[in-house]
Amino acid sequence: MKIHKEGRKILFFTLLGLVAINLLLYNFNAENNTFNKIFSGVSVVLFLLILQFFRSPYRTLLLHDDLLIAPADGKVVVIEEVEEPEYFKDKRKQISIFMSPINVHVTRNPISGVVKYFKYHPGNYFVAWHPKSSTQNERTTVVVESTAGPEVLFRQIAGAMARRIVWYVKEGDEVSQGEEFGFIKFGSRVDVFVPLDTEIKVQLGQKTKGGETVIAQLKTPPPTIFG
Repeated sequence: MKIHKEGRKILFFTLLGLVAINLLLYNFNAENNTFNKIFSGVSVVLFLLILQFFRSPYRTLLLHDDLLIAPADGKVVVIEEVEEPEYFKDKRKQISIFMSPINVHVTRNPISGVVKYFKYHPGNYFVAWHPKSSTQNERTTVVVESTAGPEVLFRQIAGAMARRIVWYVKEGDEVSQGEEFGFIKFGSRVDVFVPLDTEIKVQLGQKTKGGETVIAQLKTPPPTIFG
């Protein structure tokens, strides 16, 4: 277990601020010792909550050309056939994973390949399960041409609490399955769009572990025979 780099500065300044406020209370509000003790307890709980949010546990990563692994910890909230309007502009299967504030918020590449498309969209902050969140919330869209052949689109989506999305990829990058491609601060969801002939390996309500849970299997094209 380690603390993710996205949280180190926040944790440092949070700790600094809480210590400063507690010292001021004990120096200038000494007569109200009960309040000071309660505030100290609240400060410890608050710091621990933020600390657990930025945890980054070690994972045994699964590497396989045609298997998609979960891009995030959370719960499967959508499995359906939809029209993907941004890149494919046709019907795809969508798998959505909701990340609560207590989940690990590292987001990982579900498949190995080359980034063919990337775009950041500023937007609103509807709750992550709102139908409009996929198209109107702040979000990033990444399309990877997988080693197995088919293209896979995955999208980080900000929610009501998530106010910053961080990404580490750009068009042309070669990415490896299970590696971090970003981080979403304080709750949200990740959508994955795959071809219609993809075999879904998870069920609605199932809990996922980023980098470990297999969520789908791509149908690979048959080998070309020459001669």
